Amino acid sequence: MRAVAITRPGNPDVFEDVELPDPVPGARDLLVEVRAVSVNPVDTKVRASGGGASPDAPRVLGFDAVGRVRAVGAEVTLFTPGDDVYYAGTITRAGTNAQLHVVDERIVGHKPSSLTDAEAAALPLTSITAWEVLFDRLGVACGGGAGQRLLIAGAGGGVGSILTQLAARLTELEVIGTASTPEGAARVRDLGADAVVDHRDLAAALEGVGPVDLIASLTGTTHNFPVLVDALRAQGAIAVIDDPPTLDVVPLKGKSGSLRWESMFTRSVHGTDDMIRQHELLDEVSRLVDEGVLRTTLARELSPIDASTLGEAHRLVEAGGIRGKVVVTGWS
Repeated sequence: MRAVAITRPGNPDVFEDVELPDPVPGARDLLVEVRAVSVNPVDTKVRASGGGASPDAPRVLGFDAVGRVRAVGAEVTLFTPGDDVYYAGTITRAGTNAQLHVVDERIVGHKPSSLTDAEAAALPLTSITAWEVLFDRLGVACGGGAGQRLLIAGAGGGVGSILTQLAARLTELEVIGTASTPEGAARVRDLGADAVVDHRDLAAALEGVGPVDLIASLTGTTHNFPVLVDALRAQGAIAVIDDPPTLDVVPLKGKSGSLRWESMFTRSVHGTDDMIRQHELLDEVSRLVDEGVLRTTLARELSPIDASTLGEAHRLVEAGGIRGKVVVTGWS
């Protein structure tokens, strides 16, 4: 099969077009013909670090994917060949930047029928992360949250764009988002936020907001954490998805505040008993999209899937400023 791999760390020019053996699905795996992939910040981080790649062991990157099931493992029960699927993969297996990919069925959803491949490929990783932040880590119930306030720090980003929609449409929370530009603020309001504050000077922006019950810190946690603790209501909770090198959580003690970490790869990496929840939530997101409740966050579509185009996509993501996801579709 054709694939795009790296053999060393570096800038986006390190991608190479390669030929690799076709993967063989395990008992719970799907063999998927990949038609579209998206690029997330985690992709750029793995590429820059090399992720253990070497000339003798090329590494195929990529997490988000849309494709069609070609074959299934002996114990698969959720899908059949011919199904159109979307998913976010895992960090412990080869990536999705390949014509054929194997993935455990328990972290795969049925693709939204109303979306193109590119539109659907923008959704899996950010949807899983946003869903788990809101419902699993912060413990909000669908239809619940009345009388509570949620602050989303980074509401205009990839995860924030989905989280804002979920909170606004599936809960009774008052949703306060942060944005750094007037255009970003307008987009966050359009996604459903009740109010938007300036992310550039969060301390000043939150002075007039008053205490919030729940906080999703999606970006800038290292710098913003003291401000977020100040804004948190007593006995509230903060969920964090980014990677601060250190974090002083002692100031939370006086408020009996909780810190909850979110990594969407936890269930797949550790094979948790509830791993199938990611299949279930992706199917639920698919239903909500097809019913018009949620919408895709696709910003740019590039083609085809090859070393040159993936390099361009990585440069766009690293440059920042794109409000939504960069997706690469089709094989030349």
